[in-house]
Amino acid sequence: MSKDSKIPELANIPNDGLLRVAQVLRFIPVSRSHWWAGVKSGRYPQPVKLSDRVTCWRAEDIRALIERTASFGR
Repeated sequence: MSKDSKIPELANIPNDGLLRVAQVLRFIPVSRSHWWAGVKSGRYPQPVKLSDRVTCWRAEDIRALIERTASFGR
């Protein structure tokens, strides 16, 4: 984590693989309900359903989301 941020560094996100919602929310500081509303509205990436009870997101999609939102601050 950077000194002045509670969000883990982008380098801590794997380049590929899958992330569960708890892992995603470490990098995207929103509530679980806000995250799901954003997924439903298309603001956040669509998940990958592995089974009825297992939902994940592609790490590269989360990385791209963070990079896009970071570029707005510049």
